[in-house]
Amino acid sequence: MNMFKIVAVPMHREGRKFVATFAVVTALLTALWAPLFWPGLAVTIWCYYFFRDPVRIVPKQPSLVLSPADGIVSLIEEVVPPSELGLGDLPLIRVSVFMNVFNCHVNRAPITGVVRHIAYHHGKFLNASLDKASIHNERNGLTIEAADGTRIGVVQIAGLVARRIVCFVREGDRCGVGERFGLIRFGSRLDVFLPQGVKPRVSVGQIAIAGETILADLSNPSQMMPGTPI
Repeated sequence: MNMFKIVAVPMHREGRKFVATFAVVTALLTALWAPLFWPGLAVTIWCYYFFRDPVRIVPKQPSLVLSPADGIVSLIEEVVPPSELGLGDLPLIRVSVFMNVFNCHVNRAPITGVVRHIAYHHGKFLNASLDKASIHNERNGLTIEAADGTRIGVVQIAGLVARRIVCFVREGDRCGVGERFGLIRFGSRLDVFLPQGVKPRVSVGQIAIAGETILADLSNPSQMMPGTPI
């Protein structure tokens, strides 16, 4: 593995002030006691790594729904989507991707389309891997509509450590598949609500890569990977 490629990954602008803060604190601690330099340096490097923003190779097939986050597919369930998404009151397949503090936290659009709804919901900061986090936790929901009218719901959910959800887009904005639309600081989760009848192409426990991993194929809605639970 080329370590230079890991260290040289670009950092998202949201992380600059945090890395600068950690660097200043490290310098002050080092002035007080030299051995504190090393743990301070380690935390500063971790902060840089947390806010990394690597280039992704985005599949261009328009029917694909891509993962909006790096992490592990933690839940695949059929549930009624949050009312603020405007997706109706019928159960839809929800694919949840859990991000730990070592995952890249830049969020990417799962499809190309227009952002029809954005709704921020104040709430708790429970462990984002829990099912009830979708209801009780602080969250920001987006509904993206494709050119053919297909709508996908994407929900940024704050976690136990996360305290800040950042959204870069506004209602009416057009975003391309794989384009950056937000970020959550320090551990969290993304939920994707698939259209009625569309089956996921991932399984619980699978590693997902934002902008690259295919969650579903809208051109073949009944397709499902073997062993995928719903």
